[in-house]
Amino acid sequence: MLIVIPELDEEQVQNTVGRFQTIIERTGGEAREPNYWGKRRLAYEIDHRNDAFYVVMEFTAGERTLVELKRILRVSDDVMRHMIVKLPPEAFAANEGASNSAEEAEPAVVGAGEGEEASNSTESR
Repeated sequence: MLIVIPELDEEQVQNTVGRFQTIIERTGGEAREPNYWGKRRLAYEIDHRNDAFYVVMEFTAGERTLVELKRILRVSDDVMRHMIVKLPPEAFAANEGASNSAEEAEPAVVGAGEGEEASNSTESR
């Protein structure tokens, strides 16, 4: 998760996140599409700021990638706070399946009313 300074506009936030995605991919990791939460009020003031952009990124990376990413996040002027959390591999796979299934889900069949279903169920008994 990244908390990005509020003075940037949304395009600049996307460019900032894109830089980190490039670092992850360049060093052998794999980054998913980031989840932009938008500008939100902070729970407490950080660096005399009350708002910030929140971005959640999911990625897989090796030790070399993590070291490089942490170093760059620490010195970045655009990122107020960051948190990297290691998820179990099955959580990453489950999230991937959930996003794919939502995109590939078939439309629901509409047209059978409750009365029709009730009459069908009584007829088969």
